[in-house]
Amino acid sequence: MRDRHGISRQSESGIVIVTPALADANNGNWQTARRWARMLATEYPVRLVGQWPDEPSQASNTRPPALMIALHARRSAASIERWKAASPDSPLIVALTGTDLYRDIEIDASAQRSLELADGLIVLNTLGAQRLPERLRSKVTVVLQSCSARQPWPLAQRHLRVVMVGHLRAEKAPETLFAAARRLADRPDIVFDHIGGALDESLAQQARRLMQDCPNYRWLGALPHVEVRRRIQRAGLLVHPSHMEGGAHVVIEAIRSSTAVLASGIDGNIGLLGERYEGYFPVGNAEALASLITSARDVPGMLVELRQQVSRRAERYAPEHEKATLLAQVRALLTRH
Repeated sequence: MRDRHGISRQSESGIVIVTPALADANNGNWQTARRWARMLATEYPVRLVGQWPDEPSQASNTRPPALMIALHARRSAASIERWKAASPDSPLIVALTGTDLYRDIEIDASAQRSLELADGLIVLNTLGAQRLPERLRSKVTVVLQSCSARQPWPLAQRHLRVVMVGHLRAEKAPETLFAAARRLADRPDIVFDHIGGALDESLAQQARRLMQDCPNYRWLGALPHVEVRRRIQRAGLLVHPSHMEGGAHVVIEAIRSSTAVLASGIDGNIGLLGERYEGYFPVGNAEALASLITSARDVPGMLVELRQQVSRRAERYAPEHEKATLLAQVRALLTRH
C-alpha cells in the first residue's frame, strides 16, 4: 500500500525516514526526505513520518523497521532517542541540516546526543564533515543532493533577471537581498524576483515596503516547486545569501539548469560550488552583492563565465549519483547490523 505521496506504508520492515518538515512546510528538508524515500523505495519498503513512533501501537511493534534515517539532529532528537531505546541494535542514520552543522551541534545538548547515537551521519556538502569532532568523522558520508537537468535558457538581452528562493527567515538572510535591491533601484534593466513564504512577519513587512520603494523588486511569496524550477531555469542569476546552509537544494537546481549563482561565501555554498567558483560575496555584505550583480549585467562575458563554471559541476548532482551513495550507506549499515 502507498500513501498520497507515493511512498510505501508497510510498517513491519524496511526503512523509516523521520523529517520534522512534512509536505505543508514546502521547504528543502521536505524535498530531501521525499526524494530519498522514492530512491530507497526501489529496494526497500519505506515510510515517511514526522516523528517516531507516529502511532502509539508502533512503540511496542515486534517487527519495527530495520533502519531509521532522521533528518535534523536537534528537531528529530526525541524520535532518535525513542528509536535507540526501543531498538538499540537497529541502525540509525542522522542527516545533518545547515542549522545542525553550523549552530545546533555546538550549543544544543540534544543535537550533540543525536550525533553520538547515530551509526551513520550524512552531510550534504563536501566541507560538512569539517564541522564535526574528528572522532565522529568516520561515521560521515557525503550525499550530494540531486535533481533532474534542464536545458540552459537563453540569456535575456534587455534585462538581467535575478531570483532568490528561500522562505523569509533569518537563516536565509533576505535583508542582504533587500539592501542590494535598494542600491540598484535606479537600474530598471536589473529586476528581482523573490520567492518564499513569510515565516517571519517582520521580514515580510520589509519585503512589502521594498516593493513599494523599488519597482524592480517583486516578492512573489511561496510558489509550487514546478514553478520555482521554471523561474530558476529562466533567471540570469540565482542569489543565495544565507548565513548557514547544509547544502541548499535551490543552488543545485540552479547548477542543473546552468543558471549562474551568486552566493555567500559560507561552507554550505562553497561545498557545492567549489572553492574556485567566482560568484561569492562576504556573508551579509549587500554592497558586495550589488557590485557583483552590476558586474554580471555590465561586464562582457562575466555572466557567461559563471554559467560555464556551474555547468562544469552539474554532473555530480545527477540523481543516479545521489541514489547510489545513499543506497551504499544503507546497505553497509544493514549488513553490519
